[in-house]
Amino acid sequence: MDRREIEFGSVAAGRSRSDSIEIGKVRALLTGRARPYTRPGSLSGIDKRVRHGAVIVSALGFEGDEQGDLRVHGGVDKAVHCYAWAQYEPWREELAGNALAMALLAQPGAFGENLSVDGMDEHDICLADQWQIGSARFEISQGRQPCWKLNDRFHVPDMALRVQSSLRTGWYLRVLQEGSVQAGDVIRRIARPYPEWTIAALLRVIAEGNCTPQIMDSILALPLPPSWRKLFTRRKESGNVEAWGPRLDGSF
Repeated sequence: MDRREIEFGSVAAGRSRSDSIEIGKVRALLTGRARPYTRPGSLSGIDKRVRHGAVIVSALGFEGDEQGDLRVHGGVDKAVHCYAWAQYEPWREELAGNALAMALLAQPGAFGENLSVDGMDEHDICLADQWQIGSARFEISQGRQPCWKLNDRFHVPDMALRVQSSLRTGWYLRVLQEGSVQAGDVIRRIARPYPEWTIAALLRVIAEGNCTPQIMDSILALPLPPSWRKLFTRRKESGNVEAWGPRLDGSF
């Protein structure tokens, strides 16, 4: 039995409703202001900087952090973006000939993440897992669906598609209890209600264009954020995959 089969829940272990276990640490905490970006009229907060010391996090994210387009970024379901530091090495190998990419990948923040984390990746975490970090409590709300701004940031025309296909996207947290967080804080998982649905499994359904009714029904039974509920509902009803062009390459 391989990792993929387990991720799709075909042999889900007994469902664990709650636990408390140390699963990782915060390597770095980063925030950024929304500034003019590469294309006329666009703004982005993707260029984030490391923060030292404790930073307050509330329902809309960390103090001092901004998003450029609130239609598709930010909000309570995308308050905090996490990215696994362990995923940087595969990108360094893949983009070895790109000097700009190598410079970006030399330290946390290349993907615009707020929290660079050690000890986990998209295959190790599940939708609706709850975490305690510092004095704040979080819940995993969804995986990231990358957009064209990564193409421009890395100077790689298909970078967003590469990120989506690799499943190395990062993921979002919603804030259940505001508090303060800082680099070095332990990440403790305090609840796991859906152990059969890793973020990687959900991202694979999206990336592979899966519209299987049974899979759609299983996903729609989960506590999805509105954007993902809309996506999977449309796939179930139409049997078709949504258009990716506007998101992945900015085409309209």
